[in-house]
This record gives sequence, structure tokens and C-alpha cells, in this order.
Amino acid sequence: MNQGLSAPLVYLSILVIAVCGIIYELIIGAVSAYLWGDSVLYFSITIGLYMSAMGLGAFVSKFVRARLFDVFVASEILVGLLGGVSALFLFWIYSVSDWYELALIAVTVGIGMLVGLEIPLLIRILEDQSSLRQNVAHVLTYDYVGGLIGALAFPLILLPQLGLIRTALVLGLSNLAVAGLNFIRHRSLLRYFGLLICSCVIVCVWLCYALWQAPELQVALEQRLYRDQVILTRQTPYQSLTLTQWHEDIRLYINGGLQFSSLDEYRYHESLVHVPMSAVPHAKRVLVLGGGDGLALRELLKYPKIQHITLVDIDPEMTRLFSEEDRLRKLNQDSLRNSRVSIKHQDAYKFVETNSEIYDVILVDLPDPSHTALSKLYSQGFYELLKRRLSLAGALVTQSTSPFFAREAFWCINKTLDAAGFQVLPYQVEVPSFGNWGFQLALRRPLRPQNLQLESELFLRYLNQATLESLFILPEDLRISLTEIKINSLSEPVILGYYSHGWNGIR
Repeated sequence: MNQGLSAPLVYLSILVIAVCGIIYELIIGAVSAYLWGDSVLYFSITIGLYMSAMGLGAFVSKFVRARLFDVFVASEILVGLLGGVSALFLFWIYSVSDWYELALIAVTVGIGMLVGLEIPLLIRILEDQSSLRQNVAHVLTYDYVGGLIGALAFPLILLPQLGLIRTALVLGLSNLAVAGLNFIRHRSLLRYFGLLICSCVIVCVWLCYALWQAPELQVALEQRLYRDQVILTRQTPYQSLTLTQWHEDIRLYINGGLQFSSLDEYRYHESLVHVPMSAVPHAKRVLVLGGGDGLALRELLKYPKIQHITLVDIDPEMTRLFSEEDRLRKLNQDSLRNSRVSIKHQDAYKFVETNSEIYDVILVDLPDPSHTALSKLYSQGFYELLKRRLSLAGALVTQSTSPFFAREAFWCINKTLDAAGFQVLPYQVEVPSFGNWGFQLALRRPLRPQNLQLESELFLRYLNQATLESLFILPEDLRISLTEIKINSLSEPVILGYYSHGWNGIR
């Protein structure tokens, strides 16, 4: 019988193990989605590997015949070390080598095996305290409750407050705290007490140092991922924002993907804004979905006839940053503070679903459909909702990723808009920092590109009447047969595969 065993402490250990385990799993998936963009693929891989590794760990536990508590404490120290450095290690390996996928597998399997090893050991450690029926019920209850706590705490508290790297380090220290409590309470049950406590102290000191240096380490790792100097980085509940600068060139990255370069963003935003405005010369009410940087607003505010613009961006940190930071306010000409603009921090789908106003122009300036949360904003159902919010003579434009690098995704958006009942005109523009980029002009009536007319008083840097018409001339290498292209829907988000196939093919 295990004399002096504290069952409540063991149950607390199970709870903490479950909380940390599920969050490590989420961190690894989030890091992979951040670096590679395909959240469905990498979260699926992470979950599958982790669960199977837990099964492997449980299988290995049957070979542990003695010193169960020593093995449990040792595994807790190893989980603290491996899980604590997981985000840091994965960012580093991505920046210095091509072995990211191998590192992802190793870290996920390592953590999963250790967690899977611990649960059967703890059931066996508790076997003298109560019946097997009660032990299994209690252990699994604490394990599942811990999983729920971790799944809620990560997106709601830990990620927005600490970010990925510091969250992993704090969890690693939590695992070591469990080991430390068991050292104090169960010293008599540990044969290798000296070796284990020395290992725990060394790992704890290392993780504490990494946590102290985390801001500098994060900047250093971010700098490895970007060629220019990182001047600001923010982790929000929705995304990771990074600003870089080289001389006069300021660049914004969201989740590692370039959103704009200040040197040429005007090409993108003039094409986004002035094409639909030339189709609706008397537009008074405009809806902008996304565009929290205020750059599309800057172009819209060149039209005195526009009475009101509603900007919907889910991330308050995005609009706060671009309305307070001097360099960014200069870039968007303080458009976010203009009296004609109202800002709503809400999911674009929910806003369109619940809002009843009618708009003359709708601009969809959202990130590319790289994961499931974004794919719904390129679905037939979403476009049908937008159609209800658009006036009969109105125009809608959505950015449509690159017709060169993600050709299938570009034409999937085109076909989906057509299925939603729009008359669709695809067009494209060359943006030096991006390369070739695409848009879809969607209307409730037929329109010929030759009938679009720019206003002469706009003082644009890129567009004129000749270049406006040329945007709609798509070369042959941007075209594709639509026969095999499917319509994107909520129940069948095919655009994720199209987008991933295009962009991952050039990585």
C-alpha cells in the first residue's frame, strides 16, 4: 500500500496535466497554422498525432513495473520541458531549416506519449486507495474537466494575454509545479529524489529565464521570419499582427502573410475601391468588410458624395493600432477618425446576417481563405446575404487572392458569386510586393467594363481611364476551365483545398 499518498494531490495533478496537454496541442496547431496557413490540415495532423501518441504512451506504461511515482514525476518534468519550449522550438526550426514537419511530428508525439504514459500510471498509483471502478471514474473525470478548462482558457485568456511562446512556457512551469508539489508531499515514495529534484530545478530555472527573455526572443524569432526590421508585434484573440519597416517601406503581416507594403498598397486599394465606385457614380452608403487598416477608407473618403461608411472588422486591436500609431495614421490619412465613418467590431458574417441596411457599394477586403473561419466569408450563402444588403443599382467587390498563384481559388470565388445570382466581372492588378492580385466585381445587372467611368478629380496615383479598362483583360495563363471548379459553400468549403494547393505549391 502507498503509505502517505495524497489522493487529492494526485487528482489535482491529473487536472493540471489535462489542462496543459490540451493547450500544448492547440499551441502546436496554432503555430503551424500561423506559419503555413492551412489550419484544417495542421490542426487535424496535430490532433491525430497527439491522440495516437497518447495511446502509444498508455501501451508503454504496462512495461513500467516498479517505482511508478518516480516515473510519473520524471515524465512530468519532461512534459514541462518539451511542452514549455514547444512554441519557441517550432518557430526557431521553421526559421533556420526545412525540417518543420519533422519537428512538428517529434514534438507532438513526444508530448502525447508522456501524457498518455502518466494517466495509466496514476490509476495504478491510486489502486490501493479505492476500487478500480472509482479510480477510473475519478481519473477520467478530472482528465476530461481539465481538457474543457484548457480548451476554453487558451483562446479566451492565455493566447490574447500571453501569446503562443509565453503561454507554452507558463504551462511548462505549471507541469514543474505539479512535480514540485509531489516532491514535497510524496518524498517518501520517491527513490531517486535527489536526481529528480535536481532535474526539476534545472528545467525550472531554464524555463523561467526563457519566460523573462520571451519578449526579446519573440522579436528575434519574428525578425528571422521577415527580411525587414520588426517594429511592432501584437497577438490578439483573432490573429497575429506584425509591422516591419525598411527606410520608407512599412509592411503589415497578419499571421505571417503580407497584407500590404506602403510603397505600393495604393495600387491594390485604388483597384479595390475605385472600380466599384465607377460603376455606381451616385453611391451614398458604403459597407467595408475587413479593411481595419483604414486604407480602403482613405480612398472612399475622396468622394464627397458618400454620406456614410460602415467598417466592420472583427479585431479591435487592428483599428486601434491604425487609428493611434502616427506612422499608420499618416498612411491612412486619419480615415478611421473621420466623422463619416462608423466602426463595428463584429464578425462579418454575423453583421451581414443581422443587419438590415441597404448599401450602394460593398467592399469585401478580408484575408485570404486560408482556414475554415475565413472560408465561410467566400461561400455562396455569404454572397447571397450580401446580395440582400446591396441596392439594385449597387456594386460589390471582393478581393480574390492571386489568379496566378491560387488560380483555382480565384475562379472558385468567381463561380460562387455567379451561383449567388450576381453578374460577375473578374479583374486583376500587378502589385510589386504581392505580384499579380485578383478581384471580382459583382452586380445585380449586366455591365460592360467599357462603361465604367472614373471621376476626373480623384488625383489617383495608379488608375486612369485606360488602366481601368485594362484591369479586366486577363491573359491566358490566368484563365482556367470552370467545368471542374466547385462552388464554395458552408457545408463543403472546397476553397480551402484550392487555396492551399495553389499557395503551398510555391513554398
